[in-house]
Parts: sequence; C-alpha cells; structure tokens
Amino acid sequence: MMGRQTNLTPRPVIEVAHLWAGYGNEAVLEDINLTVYERDFIGLMGPNGGGKTTLLKVLLGLLPSTRGSVRVMGQPVATGRKHIGYVPQQVEFDRNFPVSVWEVTRMGRLGRRGLLHRYTAEDNAIVERVLRQVEMLELRKRPIGALSGGQRQRVYIARALATAPEILLLDEPTASVDPQVSNSIYDLLQELNAHITILMISHDVGAISTYVKTVGCLNRRLFYHHEKNLPPAALEQAYQCPVELIAHGIPHRVFPVHEGARER
Repeated sequence: MMGRQTNLTPRPVIEVAHLWAGYGNEAVLEDINLTVYERDFIGLMGPNGGGKTTLLKVLLGLLPSTRGSVRVMGQPVATGRKHIGYVPQQVEFDRNFPVSVWEVTRMGRLGRRGLLHRYTAEDNAIVERVLRQVEMLELRKRPIGALSGGQRQRVYIARALATAPEILLLDEPTASVDPQVSNSIYDLLQELNAHITILMISHDVGAISTYVKTVGCLNRRLFYHHEKNLPPAALEQAYQCPVELIAHGIPHRVFPVHEGARER
C-alpha cells in the first residue's frame, strides 16, 4: 500500500506581479516580478536610488503601487502586512529620552493591542521571549540610548519579532555597526530563518554571499532568479557598468562564477 504523498512545494508568502511604483510622476520601480517563498532568506543589493527601500515601502503598505499587484500571505497588502515585521535602516531618537529596552521592544505589540489597550501577560511573555532570542533580556531595564549600535539593532529586531511576524523585512540591518557585530547579527538572522521568512537589503556583499540563501539585484528593475549566484551580466545590467566586487581596493570574486560564464 502506497503512503500518502505530501506536497513539498514551498508556500508563497509574497507575490509581486508587474509592479510599478514611485513618487509623483517618477517611476522608481518598473515591472517588478517577485515571488518569496516560506523560509526564503533573500538578500537584495543594488545602487543607491535603485528602489530597494521603495520596494519595502510598497510591501509594508506605506506606498501604493501605480500598476501591478502585491499580495502578502495571499491577501492584499492592507491586510497582509500584519504578518510582516520590519527593521528600518536608521531609527531617529533622543538618546536622553528615558525609554528602556523592554519598553521599546514592547512597542511591537501595539499593532496587536492598539494604543488604548493595556498590555497583557501574553504581551509581556512574548517580549521576554524575543529579548531572550536576541540575547538582550539581561539589559531589559537599560535605557535604549545607553546601548551600543549593535545592541540597539538587536532591540529593533526584537521589536519586529514582538509582532509575531511570519515575514521579516530588514533595510541595511548592519549599516552602523562594526564587522564583528555585523557577523553576530547575521548569525542571529540565520537562526531566525528556521521559522521566519527574511527579505533583507544590504550593501554588505560579503555578508550576502555568506549568509543568505538567494540573491537579487534591484535597480529600478529586479534581477532575481531564486538562486544564490548572480551571473556577471545581471550584476552589470543592474549597476549599468562593468562590475568586479572589491574589498580594500583589490578586485576579487565574491560570488562563484555563474555556469557558462568565463572567469575574468
């Protein structure tokens, strides 16, 4: 007797089809097509002004599309965005404002409870759990302004996790921290990816090539094929110039040579 077959096809959690979006009469995103599947860990890179943050704004419902469609967890953005946790690139705040790590993290529960509702024991349990996940529970009483850049970034990740998301969007999560701290944050994201889908913008090509599962380039148009490697032609088309990935002024190859391409 044959056993019952199971469907191993991953579930799509974000579906973007022929998306155009921008500001005023200027299109920043042109004909974007992207399917993000459950447990994906996607790294998007591209030149400044190429539309990476704009894409996140559309997925969060902060910017309407002018054409095309976007669905999150099978729903329109207006309702599907409740499944998304978001970590912005920079958070402006008054370092002298007396708000603690615990209070900042608990703000992630406001979307579930609303401004006029008291926090519950469940909320507090979730805040404790996510602070433990990001290894910040021992500092829960410390003012957010007294933390290092890497510690603050972990708190902002915890705040996003407090929303109980199925998808995590991050905009340059390590832009303001040193390489050692960056690695610890990427290690954390890899652990979270065991149960959360992640879409991350980063200029840190070394981190993208090391930690993420698949890579894409965005410069008004998206070059993404659900693969870890990017062919040189796609990089050059996205950046609109010959590309050799460099570190400290020395050209080197971060991504393996794409099949069929010749080593330069």
